[in-house]
Amino acid sequence: MSRALAIMFAMCTTAAHCAEPAIEVISTRVIAKQPGRYIGWPTIERRKNGELVAVFSGDRQEHICPFGKVQMIRSNDEGKTWSAPQTIQDLPAIDDRDAGITEAADGALVVTWFTSTYFADHVDSCRKMYGEAVVSQWKESIAALTPETRTKLRGNWTVRSTDGGQTWEAPVKMGVTAPHGCFRLADGTLAYLGNAGVNNDLPLELHVSTDNGKSWSRRGSVPVPPEKARLKFCEPHGVETSPGKLLGLFRVESGKAEEQFVYTAFSSDAGATWTVPEKTNIWGYPPHALRLKNGWILLSYGRRKAPVGERACISKDEGKTWGEEFELCRAPNSDLGYPASVELSDGSIYTIYYQLEKAGEKTCLMATHWRLKN
Repeated sequence: MSRALAIMFAMCTTAAHCAEPAIEVISTRVIAKQPGRYIGWPTIERRKNGELVAVFSGDRQEHICPFGKVQMIRSNDEGKTWSAPQTIQDLPAIDDRDAGITEAADGALVVTWFTSTYFADHVDSCRKMYGEAVVSQWKESIAALTPETRTKLRGNWTVRSTDGGQTWEAPVKMGVTAPHGCFRLADGTLAYLGNAGVNNDLPLELHVSTDNGKSWSRRGSVPVPPEKARLKFCEPHGVETSPGKLLGLFRVESGKAEEQFVYTAFSSDAGATWTVPEKTNIWGYPPHALRLKNGWILLSYGRRKAPVGERACISKDEGKTWGEEFELCRAPNSDLGYPASVELSDGSIYTIYYQLEKAGEKTCLMATHWRLKN
């Protein structure tokens, strides 16, 4: 055997080069694009009737602007085709962001989001990012943000629909917020793990609804000792791993890339008490957790360092340890992520996220349909 062939053979006997891929990507496609407009931060839910519904912040001018709206699209063929966007919330003179969606036990759709005045509070930094021509278009919105309007509109929100999203009840303010909203427990309780307060900062609390999203109460909080508070845990998501046992996952926003690992905490009493968050081996953010039919926990997250794109991994022991990282899709730049996943009827996975389809465009919603191979 020649030296070149020997080297090639040696390389092909290593798992890094020749192992069978752990996943099969079936398709990657755009599911919503608004030419010249910016889309971000989606969440997807698979309803009991099989319909897929996704919500996001759409019809935006930029990543930061006053024009964000909570919009929804739907699919009745397991993600092959999607409807045109439907605007379900557009509070005046303020930015509607980070929509989450969950189907309650009674079939009601519960959508969550938060509103931001960052565009008005940081005009100079926005001007440096986008230029005067863009920021000058915000003058009416900024002028409309009186102290009274800020008090009324700034905060965390939820809204319900009892007819599959055709009509919506009046929105009500919430105590916490997180990008992917609440999750349903086996007993029908809706649990919402998020950052409390209008600044989306600490503390981390779990709020619950036992009436399908009509009313909410605080059940517990996640302890963060002073030495870990500097990591700025935020944008959490949770999942029930078995009845009464909850897994919480957290983004770190410390400002230091080497520290931006996903952290996990656990509750054995349905969220009344929690362990202190501990670091995983997963670098990326923010987390979205899904319990698969076989009991495994699927974690979806974005990766904003090279190679940038969307990632996922699996825990087979209720979040105590995590397996290898799967690459779902690469992206042209680091303005990406917030992936969320559902399991389809055949056991395959459908993950949606936002990013550029092509360099030079604004962001859109994309989806990767994939399956685990082992």
